[in-house]
Amino acid sequence: MSGLAPIPESLTILIAEDSAADLLLLSTIVRRQGHQVLTATNGAQAVEVFTRERPQLVLMDALMPVMDGFEAARRIKQLAGEALVPIIFLTSLRESEALAQCLDAGGDDFLPKPYNQLILAAKINAMDRLRRLQATVLQQRDLIARHHDYLLHEQRVAKAVFDKVAHSGCINAAPNIRYLQSPYALFNGDLLLAAYTPSGDMHVLLGDFTGHGLPAAVGAMPLAEVFYGMTAKGYGLAQTLREMNAKLKRILPVDMFCCATLLCLSAQRRVVEVWNGGMPDGYVHEVASGKRTPLVSRHLPLGVLSAEAFDDRTDVWPMALGDRVFLLSDGVLDTADGNDQLFGAARLQQVFAANREPDRLFEDIEQALAAFRGEARDDVSMVEITLASDLSLHSSGPVYADSGQSSPVDWAVSFEFRAETLKCYNPLPYLLQLLLEIHGLRGQSGALYSVMAELYSNALEHGVLGLDSRLKRDAHGFAEYYRQRNERLAQLDSGYIRVHVEVVPMAAGGKMILHIEDSGAGFDVEKMLARPVDIDRLSGRGLSLVRQLSSAVGWSDGGRSVCVEFCWEALA
Repeated sequence: MSGLAPIPESLTILIAEDSAADLLLLSTIVRRQGHQVLTATNGAQAVEVFTRERPQLVLMDALMPVMDGFEAARRIKQLAGEALVPIIFLTSLRESEALAQCLDAGGDDFLPKPYNQLILAAKINAMDRLRRLQATVLQQRDLIARHHDYLLHEQRVAKAVFDKVAHSGCINAAPNIRYLQSPYALFNGDLLLAAYTPSGDMHVLLGDFTGHGLPAAVGAMPLAEVFYGMTAKGYGLAQTLREMNAKLKRILPVDMFCCATLLCLSAQRRVVEVWNGGMPDGYVHEVASGKRTPLVSRHLPLGVLSAEAFDDRTDVWPMALGDRVFLLSDGVLDTADGNDQLFGAARLQQVFAANREPDRLFEDIEQALAAFRGEARDDVSMVEITLASDLSLHSSGPVYADSGQSSPVDWAVSFEFRAETLKCYNPLPYLLQLLLEIHGLRGQSGALYSVMAELYSNALEHGVLGLDSRLKRDAHGFAEYYRQRNERLAQLDSGYIRVHVEVVPMAAGGKMILHIEDSGAGFDVEKMLARPVDIDRLSGRGLSLVRQLSSAVGWSDGGRSVCVEFCWEALA
């Protein structure tokens, strides 16, 4: 026996053999090899012993009474389930067809008679290695399955938190927004955010991080934090974009970035301001004419450039009530059918051209994607925002826990913003936060910001930059107006805007006096105020809005100086 290979571990082996002599011989050989032996003299008895004792290996005679070895092998394999119980057929058969029948019945090997104990020992050891390998595979599979379930649970928890943070704005509450998001994985690499500014404008961001799933979503929460925080404080697109780009550049690895379209939709000014960095073309859809203005990408994605190289210049387009802005991620265009054909921009344009009911455009695009019967290769996102007139001024500033007893009640402060500051700094969010320290003004934050924004914009554009609002008489003049604005602002080397705030306590509450003065040439106040308000005109509604929202307003110094008042009543 010295020539036999050592066994790694004793096995329980079932020997099914109807010949008493062969059964005795095999039992003796197997026991000498260090294994425990169970015996059966026919196939039915072998199945019964296996069911009761669960041996680890079976030596099965092919031809036996009551139930032959072939049927017994099939039943034993069925009883074993996923576990590998090797069956070695003991046979005197020599024909290839008969030997193949042994394997087809579930046998893993066969041993010809007369038995060679060295070959038998080698086959038992080989089958035991296979059995152990199978057991290891099953164990690792179960471990992976448990780990997978654990990771899915963790991701679902993380996604629930992520969704509350990323969708804490008005995306699900705003009646003028329709959207579709279909994530490629549990986490969506596309990010859709929407929120109101203090003046009632709507900021919307559609972003697409590189990749998909959890790695693509890691930058979404800091991006959402910047978007919601700065929108609520009244920051414009330029400042918000710079902060988002700087944050992503700082925290993301070098091979990750975020393609994004960020827009500001203003129902008051009837405009949409757009920045597109690496996203597919969006569209401004004019309902009356059917014209579609593409919102093309003019910039690199967020998180690519340094703060010094980043370009925050935006495009501004006029809109009428009922017009729509349509945005999409490249997952829409890259959806492929069974022939590996992409949905593509041409099919999207065909849907636009065929649409006759603007209210059904979004559904038409959804139906076209469904009819295409494509398979998404990436996260799919679409959003449609309608310019509606019933968007009220939303107060989205911070929530204060104090009772108002610690509010400043009698004070004044003055600022002067000069050329280099006017080029790159928007003081309105800072001024709003300062004024909201006055408890009585917090309920008027939306109206207050709208008035401040209008007066500051007039002081900068018409005063310091000397732009003529009559340029905005049509869409072409509108584009020319903002081209000149950007050009003159970039070249600005003189001028100022002065802001003076005075808070005066009164017996019945208080009064805030806001005085804004610019270095411009001024304008004919009486002539301007006498002009009728034309709701369809692309300019000229601002002064009327200021008069509607403030307690009092007056101009002086040839239109270079304006003073508005906000009053509030004392709390009972």
